[in-house]
Amino acid sequence: MERFGGLSHVRRTIAHVTSRPTPAQRLRDLARLRRVRDRIDREYAQPLDVEALARGEHMSAGHLSREFKAAYGESPYGYLMTRRIERAMALLRRGDLSVTEVCFAVGCASLGTFSTRFTELVGMPPSVYRHRAASATAGMPSCVAKQVTRPIRNREAPAPGHT
Repeated sequence: MERFGGLSHVRRTIAHVTSRPTPAQRLRDLARLRRVRDRIDREYAQPLDVEALARGEHMSAGHLSREFKAAYGESPYGYLMTRRIERAMALLRRGDLSVTEVCFAVGCASLGTFSTRFTELVGMPPSVYRHRAASATAGMPSCVAKQVTRPIRNREAPAPGHT
């Protein structure tokens, strides 16, 4: 009899693990994801990693990554880098900082990684963007300049030479 009781326990455990979350659980999960996203928005210039973000919400890094991507369409790291690149674009448009200074100001520790990700999202290296943006947004209110120069995802960017 104990043998079957153990099997029943295993079945209940599997059913619990594979069951869909209740609406209340889903709302709690979404609130946790919003807190992670808000923390990234607030602390983008700080050294953040997925493990630290997950720990802050008592989640595993893998679970946070899966849930964040399901909710927002990109990984927490991708979202962080997008925020950093958006801020870098604003700093580069000002024209008073070098690309290296901008890289470190937005929280990137590697100029190479920053330049690669910037090029993927914006479609041109940061130095080229800095030069072009200065003339393209001259006289434009900053709120308008921010909107028209917002980065696009690599999958949406036109191929080089096919603008």
